[in-house]
Amino acid sequence: MTTHEYDVAIVGAGTAGCYAAATIANAGLDAVIIERKDAEEAGHIACGDALKGADKFPTAIPKSKIEPAFTNTGVDHGRFEIPSHDTVLDIPVPGELAVIDRLKYGKLLIEGAEEAGAELHYDTVVNDVKQTEDGQITGVVGKHKDDPVEYDAEVVIDGAGALSLLQDKADLEDATFDTNVRYSQFCSAYREIVEVDEAVEWDDALVFKPTERAAGYLWYFPRTSTEINAGLGFQMNEEPMQMIDDLKDDLRDREEFDNAEVTDKLGAALPTRRTYDSAVAPGYMAVGDAAAHVNPTTGGGIAGAAYAGQYAAEQAVEAIEDGDVSEDALWHYNERVMEHFGARYAGLDVYNILSTAVDVDDLMGLLAALPGKKLAEALYDGKTSMGPLLAARTAINSFGYWRQILDFYKVKQVAEQVIDHYERYPSSPDALDTWQRQRDELMETVYDVTGAEPKY
Repeated sequence: MTTHEYDVAIVGAGTAGCYAAATIANAGLDAVIIERKDAEEAGHIACGDALKGADKFPTAIPKSKIEPAFTNTGVDHGRFEIPSHDTVLDIPVPGELAVIDRLKYGKLLIEGAEEAGAELHYDTVVNDVKQTEDGQITGVVGKHKDDPVEYDAEVVIDGAGALSLLQDKADLEDATFDTNVRYSQFCSAYREIVEVDEAVEWDDALVFKPTERAAGYLWYFPRTSTEINAGLGFQMNEEPMQMIDDLKDDLRDREEFDNAEVTDKLGAALPTRRTYDSAVAPGYMAVGDAAAHVNPTTGGGIAGAAYAGQYAAEQAVEAIEDGDVSEDALWHYNERVMEHFGARYAGLDVYNILSTAVDVDDLMGLLAALPGKKLAEALYDGKTSMGPLLAARTAINSFGYWRQILDFYKVKQVAEQVIDHYERYPSSPDALDTWQRQRDELMETVYDVTGAEPKY
C-alpha cells in the first residue's frame, strides 16, 4: 500500500474542495485534493450553472481566474412561469448574477488550486477513514485505480458531495457532527445542455416553472442566448418523478426548443435542507454539499461552497499551527458558516418545508399574488416586510387566496424566528445541546403552522 503524508487532505475537487486547497497552500501548508474522476472528467458536475453572488467570492482563487467560465453576465432577474394562472412573474434577484459553463469553471478552479501550490491526485476513490480509538480522524484510505492507497493528514476536509461516504464510515457518535441526515432531506435533479437555432427572448433571466408537485421545479438558465441549461428536480420525500421524460415533455411544448440539440446530460442529488448543526469532528470538517451549504429553496450552492472551503481551511491552518485539531479548536468554522449564510438558509428551509405540505395550485396562486420584490426577499434572504399600502394592494390582487396569504404570513414569522435563533449560534460545542433543544421547539411551531410532516 502506498502512503502519502500531508498537512491537510481534501476529498473532492469541487468548489469547496478547490477553495479549501488553495487557502491551505497559500498559507504555506501541504494540501492534496483526492479526486475520484480522471483528469479529463474532473470538474464535470451536474449543476444548474446559475451563480448568485458572482461579485463576492473568496480571493484564494482570484475571480479573474474563473471569470472566463462566466458565459452570461447579462442575467438580472428571475422569470417565474405559472401556467395554471396564465401568469409570468419577473422577480428581481439581489446581488450579481451570472450563468457559467460548469465544466470550464471546474477546470479553472482546479488550475487555481494547483497554481496556489496544492497537489491533485486523480483516479482515486476514497472508501474509508483512518480514525484513532479516541475518535480523531487522521486520514483516509482508498484505491488509486486498482492500487491500495492511504493518506495521513492532520486534518481531513470532506468535500465529497451530498450524502458523503466519509460520514458513513467515520464514527461520529461522540462528536457534535450532525448525523440527523436522511435521503428525504435531499433533492434529486437532472439537467441537459440544450442548443437552439435562434436566440431565446429571455436570455436575461433565470426561468423557473413549477412541476406537477409543489416540492419541485423546472428551470431554463441561458448560458448564452442559444445554449440553455434545462433541468428539473424534486424533493426526495416525494414519489420519484420521471425526470428525463418530464423534461422532454416540457421541452417539446416550448417553441423555442424546436429542432434543439442536447449536448450533455447529468443527474445528481443535492441537499435542500438546513446547514448541518455542526460540520466538525476531531481532525475533520465537511464543506459544500457534504455539509448542506445550499440554499434550500433554489438549490444554489456555489458561492456558499467557496466560502465554506475558505473558512474550513483557515480554521485548519490555525489548528495545525497551534498543535490542536480537536473539535473545540475547529469549532469557529461552524460559527463563521452560520454567521455568513447558515442562519439565512435555516430560515429558507422553513419555506422548503411549506412547499412539501401545500397544494401546488394554491402555492402558484399565492406566488402570483405576492409582489415580486417581496417574493425575492423571501426566497433569497428568508426575511421580508410589507408596508400597509403594499399590503392593501396585495389583498386586492389576491382575492380568493387570502387564507394562503395568512398562512404565508404565519410561515414568514416563524422563519424569521428561526433565523434569529441561528444568529445566536453557540460559541463552543458545550452549548450546542441547549441551542438544539431550543431550535427543535421552534421547529415544532414550523410543522404546526405549515401542516408538514417533520423533516428532521
